[in-house]
Parts: sequence; C-alpha cells; structure tokens
Amino acid sequence: MRRLLAVSFTVLALIATYRLTGQPDPKVSPADLHRPSATPDRIILTWSADPATTASITWRTAPSVTKPVVQFAPAEDGPAFVKTATTLPAQSEPLQTDLHPAHYHSATLTGLQPNSPYVYRVGDGFNWSDWNQFRTAAAGPAPLEFIYFGDAQNDIYSLWSRVVRAGFADAPKARFLLHAGDLINTPNKDEQWGEWHNAAGWINRSVPSFPTPGNHEYGNKVLNSHWRPQFTLPANGLPSLPETNYYLDIQGVRVVSLNSNVQQAEQGKWLDQLLSNNPNRWTILTFHHPILSTAKGRDNKELRAMWQPIIDKHKVDIVLTGHDHTYGRSNLQTGLTTKQGGTIYVVSVSGPKAYNLEKAPWMARAAEDTQLYQVINIDDDKLSYQARTARGTLYDAFELRKTKSGTNRLTSKIPPTPENRRPVPTK
Repeated sequence: MRRLLAVSFTVLALIATYRLTGQPDPKVSPADLHRPSATPDRIILTWSADPATTASITWRTAPSVTKPVVQFAPAEDGPAFVKTATTLPAQSEPLQTDLHPAHYHSATLTGLQPNSPYVYRVGDGFNWSDWNQFRTAAAGPAPLEFIYFGDAQNDIYSLWSRVVRAGFADAPKARFLLHAGDLINTPNKDEQWGEWHNAAGWINRSVPSFPTPGNHEYGNKVLNSHWRPQFTLPANGLPSLPETNYYLDIQGVRVVSLNSNVQQAEQGKWLDQLLSNNPNRWTILTFHHPILSTAKGRDNKELRAMWQPIIDKHKVDIVLTGHDHTYGRSNLQTGLTTKQGGTIYVVSVSGPKAYNLEKAPWMARAAEDTQLYQVINIDDDKLSYQARTARGTLYDAFELRKTKSGTNRLTSKIPPTPENRRPVPTK
C-alpha cells in the first residue's frame, strides 16, 4: 500500500509540474497527464438555448461516476447561496478515447433571470468542482462584447494559452468566446483536447464558448468523437449537422455557425431561410474556410460561389473565419468589389502555426507569423473591432456605423505601424 501511495503521489507531482511549466516530464506519459478521475475536469460553459434564461455546462470524469449533478444558485455577495442551491441531475455519455474511457456529463440550467449573475459547481455529491460564476445575457438589445479566436491547433498548452488569457485580460466582461475552427490538430487525440481545456482553464468555466468545427475536427469526413460529448450546443440547424451548424440570438445580434467542411449547398439554403426572418439589428457569421483566402494556393472558389451571394443578399455585417494561418481583413465587400454597404471578412489565427501570406487587393490589413485575438463590441448602431497580438499590441481596428437603410459605414482605425510580414528572401 505504501508503495502504491508513493507512486500515486509521484505521478500527481509530475502532473502538477507539467501544468505549471508546460514541460512534460519524460517519466510521465500522456495517459497519466490526461487521465480522468472522479473529480470533474474539462468543465466548459456553453449555450444550447436562450442565452438570457439558460446556460449549459459540460464536464468530464472517470466512468466510475454514474450519478453526476450540478448545483446552482443566484450569486450573492457572500457564501450564503450554498445553503439554497438547486441540485439538478445531469446526463452522461461514455467516450472511449485513444488514452482512456471517460464519461462526459451535461446539464442545462433553465428558468434563469436575464442579465444576472449565477454560480454553479458540478460533481457527484462527494467529489466537487469549485464554484464558478457567470452572467446570463440581457433579454433584448444591449451592449455586447465577445472575443474571436482563429485556429489554436498546435502547441496548444505551451503557445496558445497566452493568447486566450491575453484576450480575457483585455475583455474580462466578454459575453462569449468565438472559436473559428481547428481548435486542435489531430481530431481524436485526447491529449490535444486536454491541452485545449487546460490552456483556457477557468475562463471556459465562466465565459460561454461558441465553437465552429474546422477541417482538423474531422477525420475521413467524420466529425471527431470528442466534439458532441464535450460541447452542449444548439440543435437548431440542419438535423444532419447537430451542434456544428447552429445559431444564437443574443442582445440584438444573430450569431451563426456554419460547418464549412460538409453539406455546403444544403447549409446555404438553410442560411438563406434563416436570415430571411431575422429580427436582429446585427448579423455575424463564423465558419472555418475563408470566403476570401489569405494564404497561397487556398482559394475556396466553390464555397464563395455558394455562400457569398447569400451573404450579400442579407447584408451580413461581418464574417469571422480561420484556416489560412495568416491574418487578413477586408473593407466592406460586395462580391469581390470593395463597396459601402457590404460585408467585412476576417481571416485570423491565434495559434503558432503560420503560412505564407498572399497579399491581395481586398486586404485592408494583413499579417504573417503573428498570433492574434480579436475583441468585438456592439452597442446600438456601432460595431467596434480590435485585433491584438499575443502581447496585447493593437494591430488592426475599425468601426462600423449602421445606417437607417441597414447598410454600414466603415471607419478604418488601423494603427500607424508597419504590417508584420516575413523578410523577402535575398538571392
């Protein structure tokens, strides 16, 4: 018994060292570093219904946990809420990964008050997480701030973590985190999903995530096995693409996730219908593959032909994408023409993987070898956008003003600094 305890404490110590330093010890395997236990981990807050009155929570444990619950209560200035917290049973789903079997649990809190703080914890009645705090969305149009990340994908814990943390430090009141695909590199590799959750840490527990899948979330045209167990998302898109094609209305903004990997034509028809009945003042789309590409040899002509006419027809305000591992931002575009009243297209990357930029006339601002996050604020008739580097340095900015006709006026606020570009090779 003493020997077993000594080995267990050694493994725990090495895991702690890894989580503090990001440097795996050669004595500890990925299986040990990412082993589930009875203690909840990979806790993430999302929405699957109205963000003003509901919240969804998902977490992981070892298969031994068979009666998971969530406790929640309106937040108070002190700890008295623990005496009146409501206990809600959760649903469980087994997942056999390349490292371990695990159980993923999910619960949706309903009947919440709009624009109000709540606290929650998850567990099994004996093993509990910490209490986490979040705020519901307002019930109608209200100022809205969120953070947008392009591909994390590689060296997630060691090199992407500082970007998501810098984004939160700049926008601590953000209502959600938007991820434009390729959260990881290898679709069914549990180690990488563990890194992704550890990189954001408690931020994922307090700020809802709005993820869309990239090509690296797919293997052989099949969505990876982790996606649906670990994210609880709306099922209001195409029935054949649950929790990857979906939308939310939040504080006067319609935010739409399109799955650009599969069924593109079918989603185009769905999007046309969805935006034909849109009561919101602002519309934001996110999907992984860009309509306007920034990297060499990666032009998505077929996708552009299917979706851009619908985007133009419905005067979508801004399209947020990833995939090209460079940065590019357009002015207002209708088709391939710069025009007042069109749409802003953004391609961005938050992880360290970088490609060669192919500078094109549509790019108002571009970058290579730069990790970025974007903070977007919407307040009444104004949308403000800032792209910042991993150091928090302002790299790009603009403002949209919505006119009475529903079109936008653009004011560029690009800082007077050179673009981050690779040196031109000398012969």
